[in-house]
Amino acid sequence: MIGKWHGTIIDCPDPSALADFYQELLGMIRVQEEDDWIVIGDAADRPGVAFQRVADYRAPTWPDQEAPQQMHFDVRVEDFETAEAAVLALGARRLEGGGEAFRVYADPAGHPFCLVLF
Repeated sequence: MIGKWHGTIIDCPDPSALADFYQELLGMIRVQEEDDWIVIGDAADRPGVAFQRVADYRAPTWPDQEAPQQMHFDVRVEDFETAEAAVLALGARRLEGGGEAFRVYADPAGHPFCLVLF
């Protein structure tokens, strides 16, 4: 092992708004907050997800890769319908693709993520 996971950083136009979305989606809290940088996680001393402001941000496209998706989260859920209603209410939108075990969405900044049934 070379190191340990410290965090995942997501480019976006509005770190506060996207952090709000993922806080609700993943059940995390804000552990660091600056004007152009916000980190959410379980606790300040554990790995987290950071959101950084990027000027001239260009959202990923799905399913084509004209603007690559760059990264995405898979979020395990027990019920698609309940989870879908909740993420749509938070500002997500449904994307093409998916299957019996997963559905594809975009967060408010356009990053794809999947709800995965378990």
